Amino acid sequence: MTDLDKKIPIKFTSSAFNEINRLAKLEDATKVLFIGVKSGGCSGLSYVFEFKEFDPNFQSYEIAELTFAISPLDLQHIENLEIDYEQGLNNRGFTFTNPNASTTCGCGTSFA
Repeated sequence: MTDLDKKIPIKFTSSAFNEINRLAKLEDATKVLFIGVKSGGCSGLSYVFEFKEFDPNFQSYEIAELTFAISPLDLQHIENLEIDYEQGLNNRGFTFTNPNASTTCGCGTSFA
């Protein structure tokens, strides 16, 4: 399978994509956006969303010059995840809509 054949498992809204690109320009060029999960949070799992050094054990994807990576172990929890970015008075920051989550908490960053 070539890179062009890879299905992109994460969806970004245009506002999320623009904010991620803005943040990426502030990072070291050797870092990529890592999207994953970790144990914790009020519902059992929390999202990991950070720039870090590329790990060759992770699957990498590219959308319009944005490179992001996902651990194969995390993919089952976040496949088809939609990431949005809100800048309203009540909500500001990244939000996650996960069709794989059976429950989510009020903060929106923890799920089961």
